Amino acid sequence: MYLSPLQLSSNSQIYVSGDVVVDEGAAIAPGVILQADPESRISIAAGVCIGMGVILHAREGTLEIGAGAILGAGVLVVGSGTIGANACIGAATTLINPCIDKMQFLPAGSLIGDTSRQVALEPEPASNMPQAEPPELSDPWSPNEPETASEPTVAAPQERSPEPEPTAQERSPEPEIAQQVPTILYGQAHIDRLLGTLFPHRQAFNRSQENGQAPPEDSG
Repeated sequence: MYLSPLQLSSNSQIYVSGDVVVDEGAAIAPGVILQADPESRISIAAGVCIGMGVILHAREGTLEIGAGAILGAGVLVVGSGTIGANACIGAATTLINPCIDKMQFLPAGSLIGDTSRQVALEPEPASNMPQAEPPELSDPWSPNEPETASEPTVAAPQERSPEPEPTAQERSPEPEIAQQVPTILYGQAHIDRLLGTLFPHRQAFNRSQENGQAPPEDSG
């Protein structure tokens, strides 16, 4: 905030109007205006220092300046209220209905008590969803409450039973199948009988060769 430098006032007098009480120990610079409306009052205690160009305008009550308070040049105070003892008000500050505590410091160019520039905050829309209540925390050192937490149990590993070894029949099923097929042995006598049945002329041919005779011719 830019503050223009204060110019020296050519008016060396102090303007006083209305019910104004100033202690003899107060220091007031030239160009100060002290004005109290009807049924209002300005009270300045001892040790107060009021800078050049200060305007104190009491309205609707009493405007009290505490002992040892300092008001910088160009300060404007309007309304009723109190500036505490040993408070320091920076130059070009505007106070409306002040309520300044003792030993309080206000920087130069401050604006206190102006309610016309307040921004009304819009209320937040209420949520229809129910809010979950936070869980109640139990005191772990309380002897009256039962212990709810238990140590985690670890299940013992189950021992696996050894698998049975396969039997001889399960390991080699092929020999068992081979044993089911019967073995047939053919002798020489059996072969001769089979050949005699299939070839009846062969037996006569063999006999004729053994006797040295020609084989009989087939009449057919």
